[in-house]
Amino acid sequence: MAEILVLYYTRHGATAELARQVARGVESVPGARARLRTVPPVSPDTEASTPPVPAEGPPYASADDLRDCDGLVMGSPTRFGNMAAPLKYFLDGTGALWLNGGLDRKPAGVFTSTGSMHGGQESTLLSMMLPLLHHGMYIVGLPFTADGLNRTRTGGTPYGASHLRTVQGPEGVRLSEDERELARLLGRRVAELAVACKAERA
Repeated sequence: MAEILVLYYTRHGATAELARQVARGVESVPGARARLRTVPPVSPDTEASTPPVPAEGPPYASADDLRDCDGLVMGSPTRFGNMAAPLKYFLDGTGALWLNGGLDRKPAGVFTSTGSMHGGQESTLLSMMLPLLHHGMYIVGLPFTADGLNRTRTGGTPYGASHLRTVQGPEGVRLSEDERELARLLGRRVAELAVACKAERA
């Protein structure tokens, strides 16, 4: 089986919901399975203050999760047009993996969420691609042949899946149907390439 790591940071739940849709797309590909992981928040304190296991949701990611995956789909909310600090902090600690080429020639995609129309979705997606390019990964986007990309009035870009928070209902985060469809498509595209690459290396 090709193992696809769906790695994300979330604050209010929108990025986590996108991650679940990405994982559904991964799981729709024969020979692929998704592994959901998150990263802990960062703190200005100089001492570790986060418990080693999150109170809810998926476990925190480790370098082993990255090393052992056959593909990666990574998500973050936007922070001034950039990825959130917790995800950047996690990636900054992957120097050893970079030195030994542990992610070289593995496929990767990215996704994000914003609370405003011009909140920096595309620049955030590009910021997440940069360390993946340094790791030698194949970057997977979304094609304009995808109906949802031409139809969406909320999230969705050729750089990766995204969510625009237009309404926050009492039930919490609500992705549009186009956003769900595009997130699943991104997961499927990364998984299909990962399965093919793994078969070629075997």
